[in-house]
Amino acid sequence: MSTTRQPPPGDLGPEPDAGQVSVSEGTNRTLMLDSASGVVPLARDFTRQALYDWGWLPAATPDARAAAEDVLLVVSELVTNACLHAEGPERLRVSTAAKVLRLEVTDRGEGRPEPRTPHRAGRPGGHGMFIVQRLCLDWGVQHDPDVPGKTVWAELAAPA
Repeated sequence: MSTTRQPPPGDLGPEPDAGQVSVSEGTNRTLMLDSASGVVPLARDFTRQALYDWGWLPAATPDARAAAEDVLLVVSELVTNACLHAEGPERLRVSTAAKVLRLEVTDRGEGRPEPRTPHRAGRPGGHGMFIVQRLCLDWGVQHDPDVPGKTVWAELAAPA
């Protein structure tokens, strides 16, 4: 099954918790994840809906479909890393400008994610940031000295 197929109404994953907030402002979307359960599918569904709203989906070509699937995979990897290594994600921000889509996951962790080197394809686990590095135009980490935690961001090219 394609990850970009529009699910039937009512099948977009769990309903938002009472404390969870999503904000839509044109080409910027923010989803608060700090009190949510099932955050990875929730983040994917939120991002998938943004891709529909911005015209990335339904995809007109196989390349456009692959670009949308790459976005959803990177969201999954960033949110999963925050769950496994950074005390959980607090916020997902998805924004688009010109021909770039930017993903930002803010978490409570102090560490800095890095792809494992050397990368060994046959080893279980540890492939998340390698996948992000391979699929994205650029990625990085921002620390605000006044706030605990960090924001891991990634930028992907819009479909042609």
